[in-house]
Amino acid sequence: MSDQRVFRVTVRGRFHDLSDAARRYLVGAQVEHDIFVSAFTVEGTFTYDERIAFFNLRYEIRGADDDAAAATAALEEASRFLRTMRFGYQGLRADAVDTSAIWDDVARKRG
Repeated sequence: MSDQRVFRVTVRGRFHDLSDAARRYLVGAQVEHDIFVSAFTVEGTFTYDERIAFFNLRYEIRGADDDAAAATAALEEASRFLRTMRFGYQGLRADAVDTSAIWDDVARKRG
């Protein structure tokens, strides 16, 4: 068992004021960003709905002290990604789960 905490963080938001170019890109790349091909990754996995209204980014954050710190790190990364891609957005929020706690429980039960 490692002392490093591992968090799975889902950042959710809504597209806002997308340019025509951004919308065309999202329509063309939609198959690549389907929720069923997503995973929690260090670099983040970007998915969005067919209406191009809402999106998710899934991150694996390692080494954060707690859920709040992991959520903050993921929100910062999501904002950076969205700005870089020039996707207008609003209403970002994050939910973090400490997956290393699951391993801690297994280790405790083993003894």
